[in-house]
Amino acid sequence: MISDPLFWAVAIPAIFIDGISKGGFGGGLGVVAVPIMAVAINPVQAAAIMLPILCIMDWLNIWAYRGRWEVREARLLILSGMLGITIGTFTFRWLNEDAVRVLLGVLSLGFTLNWAWKQWHRIGAERQLYNVRKGILWGSLTGFTSFVAHAGGPPANVYLLPRQLDKTTYQATTALLFAVTNMIKLIPYAWLGQLSVGNLSTSAALIPIGLLGIQAGVWAHHHLPDRWFYISLYVLLGVLGVKLLWGGLGALL
Repeated sequence: MISDPLFWAVAIPAIFIDGISKGGFGGGLGVVAVPIMAVAINPVQAAAIMLPILCIMDWLNIWAYRGRWEVREARLLILSGMLGITIGTFTFRWLNEDAVRVLLGVLSLGFTLNWAWKQWHRIGAERQLYNVRKGILWGSLTGFTSFVAHAGGPPANVYLLPRQLDKTTYQATTALLFAVTNMIKLIPYAWLGQLSVGNLSTSAALIPIGLLGIQAGVWAHHHLPDRWFYISLYVLLGVLGVKLLWGGLGALL
């Protein structure tokens, strides 16, 4: 188990934030957990420690929103996400995590700015219909970025937000999506030797923090009106875009 006090000082708030995001806001802000933990340890090890914690949090999330998901949307994103996970598995040794952060940052920020421009000019956002091609594209990217850095939230949001689902249906759908995706990721993570005894012991010690975060997020979800729920999601996506773009470009340059 990791004994560095700096690691615990950054890991505890990072995982609590991740739990709140997962439990109430579609998991988007959870993308910051690995970068925050990477202040104290290697990003690859941070991702390995996070995965078992995410799996446990996911199942509490599933219970909280059981039966409220849109099965067709979740199935499309899960199946296409498996393609992204497969690509991530076989390119793992050559992946540049900072380049992935830049890509996610550009997508997230661009999507949010487009929404903000429409709001400013009072252009009604047209509800997009179920679309297999878009689902495969964004689902594959969700699986890939989720495998690399547990950062599947932004591409999943790019596809799901324009669907304008009821806020609880949206939350339940993302809960189901990431519960299955993270369980699938256990196989390649184990195959790549990332689930060591030390990492698993550290994960086990942090699980209660994540579960507390989930409960806080569920409470926030049920006390926030639909309009403000979606506004908060778009704002979170924009903040994440800036964070990812700044961090990725800073490391690459």
